Amino acid sequence: VPALATEPQFAQRLREHLEAEQLLDGRFRLQQVPGGRVALPVLEEKLDQLQLPREMPCVLVWIQDPVPSRAARRWTPAQKLRDELRRLLGESWSEELEQDVPHAWQRHGDLILLSEDSFRAALWEKLGPVLWEMVASALGARRVARRGRVLPDGMRSPSVTLLLGQDGWVEHVDNGIRYTFDVTKCMFSPGNITEKLRVASLSCSGEVLVDLYAGIGYFTLPYLVHAAAAFAHACEWNSHAVEALRRNLVLNGVQDRCHIHHGDNRQVSGATQPRNPCSCVAPASLSLFFQLQLQDVADRVNLGLIPSSEEGWPVACRILKKDTGGVLHIHHNVETPVQRAEGAGFDGGLQHPMEDSGKETVGARIRPEWQRWAEATAARIRGLLAELHGQQWHTSILHIEAVKSYAPHVHHIVLDLECRPTLP
Repeated sequence: VPALATEPQFAQRLREHLEAEQLLDGRFRLQQVPGGRVALPVLEEKLDQLQLPREMPCVLVWIQDPVPSRAARRWTPAQKLRDELRRLLGESWSEELEQDVPHAWQRHGDLILLSEDSFRAALWEKLGPVLWEMVASALGARRVARRGRVLPDGMRSPSVTLLLGQDGWVEHVDNGIRYTFDVTKCMFSPGNITEKLRVASLSCSGEVLVDLYAGIGYFTLPYLVHAAAAFAHACEWNSHAVEALRRNLVLNGVQDRCHIHHGDNRQVSGATQPRNPCSCVAPASLSLFFQLQLQDVADRVNLGLIPSSEEGWPVACRILKKDTGGVLHIHHNVETPVQRAEGAGFDGGLQHPMEDSGKETVGARIRPEWQRWAEATAARIRGLLAELHGQQWHTSILHIEAVKSYAPHVHHIVLDLECRPTLP
């Protein structure tokens, strides 16, 4: 870095002068250079504004190995990025550009995933690759990508642009489970970590799991790796997610205990095909049944699709073991009117056992809207099972888990519903 070297007795006066002229580079410490002089780092982009003061004899030198200042070591990555960009743009820097610089991002190994509202000003485009190389350097990464809006294709496909790097494959570790996926093709939701931890704590030894919306294995893997499920049927219709799922099963050494049912290969003779399989959730669930041809196999069924997995409920009922039944884990976004949400607590992981009557057997705080949805769901599932098997079934709400909130009045919850055939 460039610096002005002067005699020690002039160092403090020169420093005050450079600070007043906003020429001092505060990222680096003052250093001694050969000859006993003191070198004060200056901003390279402002060298053309540098005027050497006559009363303080000094010369311009270059420091080969500058030492970061204490202030620089305390800088957050966001501050470092902003400072680097300010230096790059010089007089072109503005308040508008500063607001365009992200303060947070997702990190996946050596890849930084920026939010969709970052670096949108026209000036950034003119910088080209130089910008993304600087972002990567400032944030300690090698690859940079930017997130867009989730595509309305029924698969929750991400709209992610790779800005720097050859590919978007990354690896993420949650609770000892390795997930690899292409960020430009697949979603990864860190907000679901509490539910993945809860699934991992379940005791599923000897059980068969069917995960109707497996994705890259968000829940399939915790069931297999930690909950000790004997076998899993993982159903997924996004080919990119299926490729990631295959890799993840191998990465975690459970490929022999899982069969992937690729939902895109659902051409079955005599099966009525949906008119637009990518337009909504319902056709996907119907096609899963046609493609799966699974029934009477599952001790547990995971329905991890939001905002609603309702169209998969008939499929889940058919998959449950008809003689012994099992447990459904039903994900859903429940809306709570704002006026009712005030004063209501948000408690994740509360136990709420209830019987078919809907009366709570264990007192616990729960939002009324969650309870009403759970009771209505239990009744609907009970009716589907009775219609399917020609006999009465018993459904019990074992647990309601609050995963996360999307807004003050929308919560992602999971209902654990036990379903058993009634003895004759």
